[in-house]
Amino acid sequence: MSKTANIFNIQHFSVNDGPGIRTVVFFKGCPLDCVWCHNPESKSVEQELSFSNEKCILCKKCAGICPCSVHTFENNIHHINREKCVMCGKCVDICEMSSLKILGKEYPLKEIMEDIAKDDVFFADDGGVTFSGGEPFMQFDSLYELLKMCKAKGYSTCIETSGFTLKENILKAAEYTDYFLFDCKETNPENHKKYIGADNKLILENLSALCSVNAHVILRCPIIPGINDRQEHFDSIARLANQYSCIKSIEFMPYHPLGISKSEQLGKTYSFDMRNFADKNMIENYCQSIIDKIFVSIKIN
Repeated sequence: MSKTANIFNIQHFSVNDGPGIRTVVFFKGCPLDCVWCHNPESKSVEQELSFSNEKCILCKKCAGICPCSVHTFENNIHHINREKCVMCGKCVDICEMSSLKILGKEYPLKEIMEDIAKDDVFFADDGGVTFSGGEPFMQFDSLYELLKMCKAKGYSTCIETSGFTLKENILKAAEYTDYFLFDCKETNPENHKKYIGADNKLILENLSALCSVNAHVILRCPIIPGINDRQEHFDSIARLANQYSCIKSIEFMPYHPLGISKSEQLGKTYSFDMRNFADKNMIENYCQSIIDKIFVSIKIN
């Protein structure tokens, strides 16, 4: 039994990650590699040093305290050699502008539950806890224990997942999960492999498995300009909704470019350099084209 989980954020009072007001626990690590990833800080299972150049006032205190010479300054430019970083956190602690952060921390499960409990007065009848990521199933033992602990407290539980995991694990989790926010990133298998890093065969098998146990699935569909913003994709989503009885509603998630700055703060290159938001009017038109073909509700987040 796992006693800790590698978490990079716990978000309070969320209204976009499942029904009602929810506390969202973000697991670090993802087996897929979406080119447009909105949370690049969630991809690696390792701790990472994040730096916001906009917040830095060039005080150089980080360079003075770092035992590994990670931080150097030249011509009023703050340089970071992340290969030298041992994640001691001394630079983070001394930075008065909070321009430096270490993303990812091993939290005892008990501590996570204590953090969740601070919000339970706001959960009411439909709120609760959502486990997101990254991909929470990458830390299945920790996820499974947290699900059981939440249900013991009477909390509504929700998992946001790519569906790219072992069938046995998703079925085991389903026993303690009220809702699945299940990603549908691309309906064409070849495009799925090209832009996401794997085809969608396993994902569809797990969607079918959830239907076999009457799970409550909310299909979440990110719409990415130039990749899946096409009529064929929306028509395929409609067919999925009609084929899989566990799908109770569909949420379309328009692309936003916030992942670019997050990636830059990690010292990484963002492979999908689209700096404009997705055209919401276009997405609304596509939704209108399929609304009479399906029997579940549609929502644009």
